Amino acid sequence: MSSLIDTWSKDPSEEDGMTHEHAWIWREMIRCIPHSDLSDKRILDIGCNQGGFLRMLYDTYPFAAGTGVDLARDRIALAEAAKGSRPLTYLATPTLTDAGQNFDLAFSHEVIYLISDLEHHAKQVITLLAPGGRYDAVTCCHADNPLWKHWRAKIKTFSNIEVPSHSVAQITQAFRTAGFEVSVSRFLAQTPIPAEGPSDYFPSDLARIDTYCTWKLCFSCHRPA
Repeated sequence: MSSLIDTWSKDPSEEDGMTHEHAWIWREMIRCIPHSDLSDKRILDIGCNQGGFLRMLYDTYPFAAGTGVDLARDRIALAEAAKGSRPLTYLATPTLTDAGQNFDLAFSHEVIYLISDLEHHAKQVITLLAPGGRYDAVTCCHADNPLWKHWRAKIKTFSNIEVPSHSVAQITQAFRTAGFEVSVSRFLAQTPIPAEGPSDYFPSDLARIDTYCTWKLCFSCHRPA
């Protein structure tokens, strides 16, 4: 398990822009939730960074309580400062089980690719969920994505933690081994993709469209009831 750090990235701009850059994807993650009445649900955000996802989710579908966990102490401080009166708790911890138990829904966005021991992670998450609970882990950073080799080399230059490489098969196997029922969706396949021109991560808009529509995957992991 990784130790606590101040920030995930050595380049603060990489993290400071996440809320804006990821917002459209978070909206699609929220759209995929199978029910909109979350008023009695407990929600967990794994690798929450500055807490933007839980704030967006609560403002869309209010829930009973939400907890965000992250290794980065400085990001957790920002999340706490921004939560307002929402029923949110943010924890800086290297131990996922510190978050508590009996969560109905858990989420992570571009987090599992930074976890070396996915089997251990999956075994921890299943103990945190209530029977019948669901964990949606979304990532485009996996070995089956043709751009991953380039992305990984770039990310390794600024990440304060290890950047392993997992295939889709390895990810699904880790969660099945932990006892989850696993399904995978190309959940952005019908979503309009922002056309922002070439960048450090995408050589063209066509590459961006192809990558998000084909390789941005949602691993939906259900704990049997």
